[in-house]
Amino acid sequence: MEAAKIIVPYSKNKTNRTLVRWRQESHKSPKANVVPVLKWFQPWWRGKLDPDEESIFETENGLEYGPMQGEVVVSKRKKTIDQMTVVNSNAAGLDIGAREIWACVGVSPDGECIKQFGTFTPDLQRLADWLVACDVKTVALESTGLYWLAIFEILEARGLKVWLVNARHIKNVPGRKSDYLDCQWIHKLHSLGLLNASFRPDGEMCALRAYLRHRAQLVQHRAPHILHMQKALQQMNIQLHHVLSNITGATGMAILRAIVAGERDAVTLAQLRNPACQSSEETIAKALTGEWKNEHVFALQQSLELYDFYTQQIAACDVQIQHQFAAMKPRWTNDSQVLAALPAKANSKMRNRSAVHSRAELLRIAGVDLVAVDGLNISLAQTILSEIGTDMSKWSTEKHFASWLGLAPHNDISGGKVLRSRTLPSQNRAGQAFRQAAAAVSRTPSAFGAFYRRKRVQLGPQQAQAATAHKIARTVYYLLKHHVPYQDVGAEIYEQTQRERDIAHLRKKAAKLGFTLTAPQVT
Repeated sequence: MEAAKIIVPYSKNKTNRTLVRWRQESHKSPKANVVPVLKWFQPWWRGKLDPDEESIFETENGLEYGPMQGEVVVSKRKKTIDQMTVVNSNAAGLDIGAREIWACVGVSPDGECIKQFGTFTPDLQRLADWLVACDVKTVALESTGLYWLAIFEILEARGLKVWLVNARHIKNVPGRKSDYLDCQWIHKLHSLGLLNASFRPDGEMCALRAYLRHRAQLVQHRAPHILHMQKALQQMNIQLHHVLSNITGATGMAILRAIVAGERDAVTLAQLRNPACQSSEETIAKALTGEWKNEHVFALQQSLELYDFYTQQIAACDVQIQHQFAAMKPRWTNDSQVLAALPAKANSKMRNRSAVHSRAELLRIAGVDLVAVDGLNISLAQTILSEIGTDMSKWSTEKHFASWLGLAPHNDISGGKVLRSRTLPSQNRAGQAFRQAAAAVSRTPSAFGAFYRRKRVQLGPQQAQAATAHKIARTVYYLLKHHVPYQDVGAEIYEQTQRERDIAHLRKKAAKLGFTLTAPQVT
């Protein structure tokens, strides 16, 4: 390869002469590596330079040198952060910890732009007063856990525009390892408009979301006690879980309560069978024949009491959820005839479904019947609505909405080619609800079900579930944005439409190769 040449400027001022040397090594990238050389160095070419010479000359290694004309820029540099345009002039940055909060503003009446505050409520009120006195209009918060929640609500009540930013977007800055510097960096980025606010629904939706999340935690806490009951029965060789699909059903709970009450006769216990149970009394009696031990019966009793306790707590939570629904105002002009004429939908077999009949409440608040969407039941519709709200203007398009849910593909592109495409790991609760809905439609005769089965053949079950969840999410986005009812075209129409697309693609490909695609004659 021919040796590269560049023009290296030098200053005529002997007292302030600085040269640069261009170096390119064969094992590195051909990109230039510019190294400054100060005047006190004595390189091999120092004696060959004549400061009074105006012409350009070439040295042995192929470099060319010439006089410096004014201010010389060796390489194009990007605009520094201090030269960028300020977007939020009256901004503040807060770095929130468990015991202290560091705040930074641009201009302060007392001249102190960085202050430290405590996390007690009087300290937070004093922080809010200081920000208002500094004429702050928008505040960016960076925190872990739930330390941000109290100051967020206080500042929002003061009329400030509060941005909760993701710590991952600013954590990779080298040299900023203290809270004192972090608050300044947050203020700088927020002033320049380089931060994105995390989504947070309105106050009513946040209250509903808190109730539903708490209910989900109660259900999770109750689940281990069911396993403890099964373990206690198995240790006595009482194989009730083999003859009953659910030991917490009508038959199972009747038998467990009788065992705790002191009944040990297998035939008597089997007579508690519910008529809807598929197993016969003889089969259940065989399963209930075992070795009764007091220590395992005691463990069974304790687990049953804990199960009943969490069940009571879930019922109380359902009452609060119903009250919250009743207190929420509708987000659209409702129609009583529409509310009374909800289409029937088969009940879900979810064991932990809510006792609250909130389908009409969801329609009254959201303006559309989300439960009518294939794959969504009342529980999933409640979760999705409480997590995303009803205002779809927070996301400019359905693509942004799917990306926020963690359902959009993330493409690694290099050289104009997609190296890898996958969905990134996400803990978004609404995204998880859409994935559950996608799994529910896998066997249904709906358009979503036909799409899932087609994608499963192409990509496998995991990617088919993500693709179907993505399609359901886009549908929900469209329903909430335009307030139109959901109508399923069915699997047959979807497959017919897809077949027409495939035929059109084959005809186009055949024409490109110089052939004509004709349908066979039916005899």
